[in-house]
Amino acid sequence: MAENKSKLSKPLYILIALLLCGLAIPLARMIVMRLEGEMPVFQIESPIHAIGISYTLKGYASDQKSGLRRVWIAILQQGKERILLDKAFPSRGFLRGGVVQKQRVSIEINADALGLSDGEALLRTAVWDYSYRGWWAGNRTYAEYKTLIDTRPPTIDVLTHAHNLNQGGAGLAIYRMSKPGAVNGVQVADTFFPGHTGFFSDPNLYIAFFAIPYDEGPESQLYLRATDPAGNTGRAGFAYHINPRNFKQDAIIISDVFLGRKIPEFERAIRIEDPSASLIDKFIAINRELRQASNTTLKNACKKSEAKQYWEGPFLRLPRSARQAGFADHRTYKYNGRTVDEQVHLGIDLAATACSRVPAANNGRVAFAKYLGIYGNTVLLDHGFGLFSMYGHLSRIEVARDQVVSRGDVIGFTGTTGLAGGDHLHYAMIVSHTFVNPLEWWDPNWIKHNVTDKLKEIKQTE
Repeated sequence: MAENKSKLSKPLYILIALLLCGLAIPLARMIVMRLEGEMPVFQIESPIHAIGISYTLKGYASDQKSGLRRVWIAILQQGKERILLDKAFPSRGFLRGGVVQKQRVSIEINADALGLSDGEALLRTAVWDYSYRGWWAGNRTYAEYKTLIDTRPPTIDVLTHAHNLNQGGAGLAIYRMSKPGAVNGVQVADTFFPGHTGFFSDPNLYIAFFAIPYDEGPESQLYLRATDPAGNTGRAGFAYHINPRNFKQDAIIISDVFLGRKIPEFERAIRIEDPSASLIDKFIAINRELRQASNTTLKNACKKSEAKQYWEGPFLRLPRSARQAGFADHRTYKYNGRTVDEQVHLGIDLAATACSRVPAANNGRVAFAKYLGIYGNTVLLDHGFGLFSMYGHLSRIEVARDQVVSRGDVIGFTGTTGLAGGDHLHYAMIVSHTFVNPLEWWDPNWIKHNVTDKLKEIKQTE
């Protein structure tokens, strides 16, 4: 009986051996995979040059192979370490690694609460994964970042004391900053106008051209604001008075003749989901969407302005021209007796003889010179420190981008390109990113009292 039992058991032994071999191979593969040496990653969202009173550290930790095991972050200053984060992540089991492969990190750092003092500090970060490396401790990535604890907000010394402003107009503030590197300028309600250094020999002296948008009245709040690299913000008020303005209401009659002549020019520039859309529906899309896109392009072109005053004296107006439309005219567009749209005209339309020469209103650098949506052929001149002039509906452009022009140089010819009903020049002035009333910049007295006298006064006291 014993001999028969041994013979019957032999196939079972073989089966068990085969099963064990079958399990051992994939198990070995899994173990080899979990011995991977790819290091986990901890990436800080932006460089940490300085940490202020309150600072948010943002970044992410990741490991795409074994998964995240632990993230640790601390600040070391004067031999004392403050732990900001020490977080462990769950595992899916000994063979399967971590549950989390990527984790965003956002930590509020309060210098006072942590007992940090102004001066140098060291930010330390470490992240581990679920690899079997390091005797099952995993791969570890460690990094150190030198930083500066700076809890003092910048101070602003306002040097211009009188600001008589017009709704839809411009202004100039001159001030001294207590520390370099701060983003500073004038806050007008919800709109920020950046300041610029470089006009004066003292690098701590700044000028900021700013605007009172046409839709902001005398109740608007204005102040100077500065934020340093550590995130500390300082503010300073200044004296100002805003004169209210009433802008013209105008009705524009849209005819089928106008639509038939103009719409083909814009067919490729607008998205019409319904190919059978009427001409008036296409016009509305152009007047709204393309207008907005055109103004956005202009504002983007105004983001880079040279820290140099190109302009001098009053700005030129198109010679021998008559005004057809004014700044901030509120237009109601009517078609077949019904109102189809409403928009605000952000420039002044000037008409002379057809294809009249258009002079540069003042010295400047060409920041933009090509076709632009509703404005057609357009030239934008940078006059320095955030001040621009714009020329639209040109039949021809005679300048190129980055070309430096002088006051009176011919930059193009009037025309009907874009959404123009007849031959004219659409002229506009822009401060930083906001359209302002060109009438001020044509007026030598306004420029003297509101700009050049202020600059001269500070220049003499440097």
